[in-house]
Amino acid sequence: MSLEIVVITGMSGSGKSLALRALEDSGYYCVDNLPPELLASFVALEHSHRSQRVAVAMDVRSATALPLVPQQLNRLRETGVQVRSLFLDASTGTLVRRFSETRRRHPLSQHELPETRLALVQTIELERQLLAELREQSYVIDTSVLRPAQLLTYVKELLAVKPGQLTLVFESFAFKHGVPFDSDYVFDVRMLPNPHYEPTLRALTGRDAPVIEYLRQQPEVERMQSDISQFLEHWLDALAQNHRSYVTVAIGCTGGQHRSVYLAEQLSAQFASHWSTLCRHRELDGPGAIGFRDRR
Repeated sequence: MSLEIVVITGMSGSGKSLALRALEDSGYYCVDNLPPELLASFVALEHSHRSQRVAVAMDVRSATALPLVPQQLNRLRETGVQVRSLFLDASTGTLVRRFSETRRRHPLSQHELPETRLALVQTIELERQLLAELREQSYVIDTSVLRPAQLLTYVKELLAVKPGQLTLVFESFAFKHGVPFDSDYVFDVRMLPNPHYEPTLRALTGRDAPVIEYLRQQPEVERMQSDISQFLEHWLDALAQNHRSYVTVAIGCTGGQHRSVYLAEQLSAQFASHWSTLCRHRELDGPGAIGFRDRR
C-alpha cells in the first residue's frame, strides 16, 4: 500500500490545529508546523519507517518557502504518493474577531517592526495573497460559521473519500449567514415555494418526508433540480480532465432548512451513481458564527 499524506494549510485562526487533531484521531501520524523545505525528507523518512498515513500542517510562518509546496506535492504524486491538500479558510471579519478574542498576534505581524507593523486586516489580506496558489490547488473548508464538531466531521468525511478522483460536495446554506467561502458554484433557490410558510412543515427540514413530498410536487423545484443537473453534467468531465479533485456546489435559501437541504440531498443522491459525492448542511449541522477554542 502506498504512502498517503494529508497536507493542511490555510489562514491563521481558521482551525488548522483542530483539523490535525481529527487526522490524529483517525490514525494518522501528525506533524504540526513542518517547514516546507523538510517535506520531501519527511516523506522519505516515513517511507523507510513503513508508515502508511501521515499528515502535516504548514502555515504562513514559513512564508518564504510556501511557494515550493505545490511543486513538491506534484513531485510526490509522480512517485506514487497519495496526496490530499486541505485548506482552511474563514472570512476576514471572523478572523479579526477570533484574534481579538484570544488576544493573539497574527504570525505575520511578528516579522514586522513596531513602527511598520500592518494593521490586522491588512495582515490577513497579505496572508491571503501569500497562500492563494495553495488554496487554488486544495480542498477548501470555510470555517467561518462552523462549530469545532462540524469541522472535525467535515475532515473525517474527506478521509473517507478515495483520493485521486473528482468528488462532488453538495452543501446547503442560508444566505442570511453568508455564502460559503469554499463554494465553486453557488445556486440561489430563494425564489422556490417555501415550506416555512406551511404551518405543518415549518419545524421540519428538507430531510423529512413531509417536506420532501411537498417540494417534489412543485414544478419549479423540479425545474431547478433539472437545470442544476444539466449544468453539472455538461462540465464535470472537463473539470475532471483539468485535474480537479473536488468541486463544491453550494445551494442557498433564506434559512438553510428546507429548499436548499432538499436539493442538496437530491442532487447528491442523483450524482452518486457516477461520481463520488458528499452532502453537508451548514445550518442544520450547527448554525451561528461560533468560534473555536483552539483557533490556530
